[in-house]
Amino acid sequence: MKFLLASLAFLAVPCAVVAQPAGTLDKLEKSGVIRIGHRESSVPHSYLDGTRPVGFSMDICQHVVDDLRRQLKKPDLKVEFIPVTSANRIPLVQNGTVDLECGSTTNNAQRQQQVSFAINTFYTGTRLLAKAATPVSSYADLKGKPVVSTSGTTNYQVMRRYSQEQGLGIDLMASKDHADAMLVVDAGRAVAFAMDDILLYGLVASARNPAEWKVVGEALQVEPYAMMLRKDDPAFKAAVDGTIRRLVASGEFEAIYRKWFLQPIPPRNAPLNVPMSDELRRNLKELSDRPAA
Repeated sequence: MKFLLASLAFLAVPCAVVAQPAGTLDKLEKSGVIRIGHRESSVPHSYLDGTRPVGFSMDICQHVVDDLRRQLKKPDLKVEFIPVTSANRIPLVQNGTVDLECGSTTNNAQRQQQVSFAINTFYTGTRLLAKAATPVSSYADLKGKPVVSTSGTTNYQVMRRYSQEQGLGIDLMASKDHADAMLVVDAGRAVAFAMDDILLYGLVASARNPAEWKVVGEALQVEPYAMMLRKDDPAFKAAVDGTIRRLVASGEFEAIYRKWFLQPIPPRNAPLNVPMSDELRRNLKELSDRPAA
């Protein structure tokens, strides 16, 4: 009998060890707060207008929050905005500090091993931002010169690989964020800033004198953006994806796109004039969260 009781006690231990933590929906219901990660200079996706985070991704996130309030029957669900960088955004999602990251994050296969992504909502490619007065017009013009990209981004990796493959010998520098990288070029410490083209257009539109800047070079690769959430939380992912599906079906997604890419936006009320790409139009039919390679 003692042996049987001991065996049962032993068998009970692993059950406690493998118990899964509560999902995000349970967490929101109990805490009454959803923590949204946002960027500070990823124009027009997620950036500060004064002290308020705004942008294309932020608008979609607000719809997610509204739908969660209805789904959880918690109309008073509060939002806490948490600024994130390219370097810390994944760890902050993984450790639960951020419930949903609404920025300008590339959905790729490597990152999908660490976090999950909602349905892709934008597509972009790596290009170059340079001062208009400089002779930089293509990647060949970067040979042996200093170039900056933001730490923790796929663009940094793309540029390092491209430099090696093409024998350009680029002196690749890392900045903490996009605005800082632009300052590095403005100060003459780098000849170009390699980043997603849409973010470069956004930085130019927000600049004190947009005519001083140019975006050049062919897009090295096309990658999708998507909102980021914790891995292995299918119920929360289904809720976020459900909002995107609703926005696409109702036509609201295209209205949000026009607001941020075709109409004047803060802080300088200048339009980006970036029409919807073929890749995005295709994904509005597929509604896929397929990653970049």
